[in-house]
Amino acid sequence: MQPLSGIKVVEFTNIASGPFCGMLLSDMGAEVIKIEKPGGDDMRQWPPVTDGYSENFASVNRNKRSIVMNLKDPEDLELALQICADADVVVENNRPGAMNRLGLGYEDMKARNKALIYCSISAFGTDGPYSKQAGFDLIIQAASGIMSVTGDENEVKCGVPISDFATGLYGAFAIVSALREAEKTGEGVHIDSSMMGASMGIAALQTSTFFGTGTMSPLMGNRHPRNAPYQAFKASDGSFVMAAGNNKLFQTVCEVTGRMELFDDPDYATTTLRAVNQTKLAATLEVEFAKRTVDEWIEALGGAGLPIGPINSYEQALSHPQVEHAGWVQDMELPNGVKTKTFGSPIRFNQETTAMRSAPPALDSDGAILRTEYAARKAAE
Repeated sequence: MQPLSGIKVVEFTNIASGPFCGMLLSDMGAEVIKIEKPGGDDMRQWPPVTDGYSENFASVNRNKRSIVMNLKDPEDLELALQICADADVVVENNRPGAMNRLGLGYEDMKARNKALIYCSISAFGTDGPYSKQAGFDLIIQAASGIMSVTGDENEVKCGVPISDFATGLYGAFAIVSALREAEKTGEGVHIDSSMMGASMGIAALQTSTFFGTGTMSPLMGNRHPRNAPYQAFKASDGSFVMAAGNNKLFQTVCEVTGRMELFDDPDYATTTLRAVNQTKLAATLEVEFAKRTVDEWIEALGGAGLPIGPINSYEQALSHPQVEHAGWVQDMELPNGVKTKTFGSPIRFNQETTAMRSAPPALDSDGAILRTEYAARKAAE
């Protein structure tokens, strides 16, 4: 399925959140034209670089076309406006105000295309007291509260740039929603998708805990503030995770480990009490877990119906049987001819995985074609 087939998207983006947003739309069939500055998207230089081509860049820019423009040049600026005039969507993740200064802001483009959906992705938002502040994923993870609940004794950032990618997801969802409204009204809209807002939006459990109690749980590492035993445990040869989040599952743990006295212990009588006393409970269970291997515990506890699993590296996760079944890892040929692989769209329609239509573009791969096309249009007007 290509539900966005026929939708034209122009992106003025760099690094992660904006390109990811554009790629989500391209995965659904949209034509995405990536307008790049001279030298290209900064991520083109990020390692690993295979024969001069960044695989990081490739991971968030498939199914796109590329044209290089110097937007301070009047001719390139006019061409950019022409391309956007017949687009359905514009995505940009520049610092607020930058597009306006170039004459490429929402109001500039709306004057030429009133149905345009214009999505601005930024650190803190397009207006307000922090709108001019720069912000990368690390800064936003810290500002939004994510780092305050991540880690054990010390705050750490999430290893995945979650603020970047959550913002791209929110942006893509808002764009698709706005496209539906534009079909009905003929009117476009300016979407403000901020990393700060997206990072707090996905923290619903944490913010609701604060609203309900006025306090936050301390750093808990792999543990859970409301459930136990619900964390990572050490076996004789490594670690595994287990989520015994209700009385029945806790009973299963006690039965399989041979520690049924724990089930009758009043300190562990309810989920809430187990969470309060989880440090003592975990220490007791780990005495038993140290007697067998990770695989043995997964077989024993998993076989009894308990949610349990290994802690995979990305190498292991990418070869996971469910990943292979879904066909999410796809072959890809880089513009330089090097064959590699990529993790494609995880969305499936009728049990079918969305296929990649084209590899990420070489820098300015479509520049000559697009310039000739729009020059011909202008001459015909």
